[in-house]
Amino acid sequence: MVIPEIGRVCVKKTGREAGRRCVVVDTIDKNFVLVTGPRNVTGVRRRRCNVDHLEPTELKLPIKRGADDETVAEALTKALGKELPAEKAEKPAAKKPARKRKRKTEGEGEA
Repeated sequence: MVIPEIGRVCVKKTGREAGRRCVVVDTIDKNFVLVTGPRNVTGVRRRRCNVDHLEPTELKLPIKRGADDETVAEALTKALGKELPAEKAEKPAAKKPARKRKRKTEGEGEA
């Protein structure tokens, strides 16, 4: 288990944001880091994340510890050289409505 350094771009492996890119902003302890997308860029909100749930990439941004979302978004666009589109999450399929059961009235079903 290696703790990614501040500014490292990672891909989340688990959870509702799995497959999305995030940036390590701060180190909390040996198991957790603070990451951000930022939300308006990649869809990942600022939160604590287990380092086992992150896959580090080769890209590292020159940001300071605890950088705000605007600074991270600027560094991402500067590093990639273009405006980043917001990543869209796939919506789960809508659930089918529950089937209503017929109630048996008195006298029905009796022979």
